Amino acid sequence: MGFFIEVLVGGLMAGVLYSLVALGFVLIFKASGVFNFAQGAMVLFAALSFVRLLDILKDTFAPMLLSLAITIAIMIVLAIAIERLVLRPLVNQPGISLFMATLGIAYFLDGFGQAIWGSDIYTLDVGIPKDPVLLFESVFEGGVLLSTEDMVAALVAGVLVAVLALFFQRTRIGRALRAVADDHQAAQSVGIPLNYIWVIVWTVAGLVALVAGIIWGSKLGVQFSLSLIALKALPVLILGGFESVLGAIVGGLIIGAGEKLSEVYLGPYIGGGIENWFAYVLALFFLLFRPQGLFGEKHIDRV
Repeated sequence: MGFFIEVLVGGLMAGVLYSLVALGFVLIFKASGVFNFAQGAMVLFAALSFVRLLDILKDTFAPMLLSLAITIAIMIVLAIAIERLVLRPLVNQPGISLFMATLGIAYFLDGFGQAIWGSDIYTLDVGIPKDPVLLFESVFEGGVLLSTEDMVAALVAGVLVAVLALFFQRTRIGRALRAVADDHQAAQSVGIPLNYIWVIVWTVAGLVALVAGIIWGSKLGVQFSLSLIALKALPVLILGGFESVLGAIVGGLIIGAGEKLSEVYLGPYIGGGIENWFAYVLALFFLLFRPQGLFGEKHIDRV
């Protein structure tokens, strides 16, 4: 029983990190109704900026806080530039135009980040303990062995997810975001400033990308494969629904727990590597039987 709980909790903590990446997609989708292909590139660009600034400013006072503040400023400037140069000319254009714009932003950020910060693999140490801890020895035989790094990362990600969920549900700006996603023209007609909303949502998505980049970078190293983490967020979005913050949370937990449990308990019978494709098979199942996801809105077109 202790081993099962160890695997389950490990999967749930990984799922919280998946949810964090998926939230960036949800933020943009709720504000524009478009899948943001650039979210993975934003995670990479933010992590690269932070780790390289940390190296440059290592001899200054409070280098980590200073690097974090400058990286936040960079992501805010990036959000303003994207709104002014890319999104503003595409107001009221078809969704495919906005999608192609995010595709262009992704390739630009990949190349721009490599040109400025380099393409090496950088080690990121933010002071999170990496030694595992043994818990619940008095409850389960042998206890439950958990990674301290994963627990801290899951706690940080969980707090951010909760804050963003409250932001969308309880604030005036959150309601405005939902209105903009439903209909750009209608939102503008009632006085909601579309350009202002887009700057806010891309800024928040950039900050989410920064947190995700720091967490994943400390686990895997800051490298260009970080942008591929966005692919793991796709099954999370399909399960939870592209428009739901709660769906991103639940979908991430299901994917994370399902991957670990299937690898441990099904892997010996059907072969290894199930952790790499389990999420996509589950997403395919949902696309066939519930394409809107667990918490997505069901759209009905009447003719």
